[in-house]
Amino acid sequence: MSIASKTKTAFPLEKIQSKLAEHSFDGWLFYFFKNNDPIALAALKLTETHMFSRRWYYFVPKSGEPIKLVHKIEAGALDSLPGRKVEYVGWQEMESALGEILAGAKNVAMQYSPRNAVPYISRVDAGTIELITSLGVKVVSSANLVQHFEATWTKEQLDSHIFATEKLKEIVHLAFAQVKKELSAGKSLTEYDIQQFIVSKFNENKLYTYSPPIVAVNENCGNPHYQPTAEIHKPIKMGDFLLIDLWAKQENVPQSVYGDITWTAFVGDTIPQKYIDIFEIVKDARNAGLNFVKEAVSSGKKLYGWQVDDVTRQHIIDKGYGQYFVHRTGHSIGEEVHGNGANLDNLETRDERELLPCTGFSIEPGIYMKEFGVRSEIDVYIGDAKNVIVAGSPIQEELIAIMKMGE
Repeated sequence: MSIASKTKTAFPLEKIQSKLAEHSFDGWLFYFFKNNDPIALAALKLTETHMFSRRWYYFVPKSGEPIKLVHKIEAGALDSLPGRKVEYVGWQEMESALGEILAGAKNVAMQYSPRNAVPYISRVDAGTIELITSLGVKVVSSANLVQHFEATWTKEQLDSHIFATEKLKEIVHLAFAQVKKELSAGKSLTEYDIQQFIVSKFNENKLYTYSPPIVAVNENCGNPHYQPTAEIHKPIKMGDFLLIDLWAKQENVPQSVYGDITWTAFVGDTIPQKYIDIFEIVKDARNAGLNFVKEAVSSGKKLYGWQVDDVTRQHIIDKGYGQYFVHRTGHSIGEEVHGNGANLDNLETRDERELLPCTGFSIEPGIYMKEFGVRSEIDVYIGDAKNVIVAGSPIQEELIAIMKMGE
């Protein structure tokens, strides 16, 4: 599995300035030092291959020409970007130049989130925020700006996401079938064996993932981020509860987007009621969140990440299992499996970012107990015409009895 390649695209100056006007911001100020802000690199179409050892700023005003502020020994650092260049050597010169560049601006967006409410956006240190505000400029959050450039998908990206998610669904069913095959033949089997089986199918289908999938049985399902390794894993036996969470995207396809799904099953032919009961609660919570999204989108209402989390979580709370739902309801999906768009979260953070058209995210509630845990994860995309797409449909609506598969 190799890393999916990327192609360089033109700097979206007109789009940035259009969005600045929509949000009534006077500009967007990018600041970079010692890899503090990968969002800046992505939005500005820069790469990690650039050499940046000194502080630089890039100011995009709501109208007019952008301005680059770079150190003299790295004067060419931002030459790939449009705009006028200003060079500095000493810190006094840098601060003076910043004052001149920002003169007339009342507010500027930066990668900042008040009270660190959305830590995925909080990339600029407090001292730099203090410096900018000392120049008489109010710093506002770029959280929603970022989404327009980091979270929205093209049609080609949507196609790549659908392809990946459908392949993941095929592979998870092949993995369940492999469990049946091996155990029916009287062979021993482990979580790690099935994890590596899935990885082999990724290779066959030209899928890339940054990390191998989760394959967990029984109490390991109660650990949301458990992963088997060659050294640490459990056997898979008759009577076990099995959870598989897998994520991947098309290999060597520029700007391809991840799929990320979770399915659960029972290793046997008759599923104990305790597993069915918890699965039904999780499934219904997932569907409550999905239906809330569909209704909001179809009616043209603005929709925010925290709202979907509240709706989904409330169902589990009402059933008496709120304390066992220990993570956010879902995350943004993009070229990275955890993208830079709005998350479905009012637990770990209060994500007040809008769920924008042409963006995708997971809905994945879970109940995690000592004996076992259940998660059901689907991928959702909001189109630009009041439509919602759930890739990999039909989604899981009932637990799978592995030993009855194919009958």
